[in-house]
Amino acid sequence: MSEESGSGTDGRPSTAFVPGHVTGFFSPCPAADPAIAGSRGAGFTLTDGVEVTVRMTDADAAPDGDAVVTLDGDRISMPPVETVLDELGVATRARVDAESDLPLGTGFGVSGAMALGAALAANDRFDCARSANDLVTLAHRAEVEAGTGLGDVVAQARGGVPIRLDPGAPLHGRLDGVPTTRRVEYVTFGDLSTAEVLAGDTTPLVRAGDTALSRLIERPTLPTLVDASRRFARDAGLLTDRVDETVTAVVDAGGEASMAMLGETVFALDSGLSDAGFDAEACRTCDAGAHLTD
Repeated sequence: MSEESGSGTDGRPSTAFVPGHVTGFFSPCPAADPAIAGSRGAGFTLTDGVEVTVRMTDADAAPDGDAVVTLDGDRISMPPVETVLDELGVATRARVDAESDLPLGTGFGVSGAMALGAALAANDRFDCARSANDLVTLAHRAEVEAGTGLGDVVAQARGGVPIRLDPGAPLHGRLDGVPTTRRVEYVTFGDLSTAEVLAGDTTPLVRAGDTALSRLIERPTLPTLVDASRRFARDAGLLTDRVDETVTAVVDAGGEASMAMLGETVFALDSGLSDAGFDAEACRTCDAGAHLTD
């Protein structure tokens, strides 16, 4: 973690850590109000995540008038982050630098992590005096409006293995969880567009997601979550050939695996991918939700 992080009252940058989040299955739940919209479903947070640092920008740092946002050293356009800064009233004064263990756009909730991390760190750096629920709601709304995510932010704020019983930000959505911690492996082959998937007919997603959620509520365990996720991916028609082959190889080797929503990424419990011969990254489910770092 950054040695510079700390309260913004003394002029130093503020840093937040947000865990990555893998969605196993979901049912999109649109609504006119982005705070109420979102998804039902389940997944788990990861000790691999995103560290977001907010600092006061130099006077000439953003000559084009846009907030400076970087990911792993490269300046990028990240609409949810820009919306968060604008809503906090610090868009012209803040610079956001994110460092991630996880690739963008491959099903790990990186955009949601950046939005939530920016909300937490900017609130601290600029003494905005917003509550935790306010900040999570702000980041969730920004994600929904941008079309980059439906449930990552609320899950990342909670940590652990969250079950989203109802959609929406805090004070609207209901959350439960699977009380467990576990080693997780993952391998990614590329990205998928969340916006494109949600722009199509979502009836199969809703049907398959509701079935998966009912199964998990009946038996709230991590193996049930992964098995329900695997069936969801097939029933919703989201599996790519390479993901399907990888998941099948893990299952044939005696492991539990499925596809991350939404990315061309496979996750497995314990050493499932390694046992099936894949060169996988490994971490654990994350007990803590998003938080400022010392």
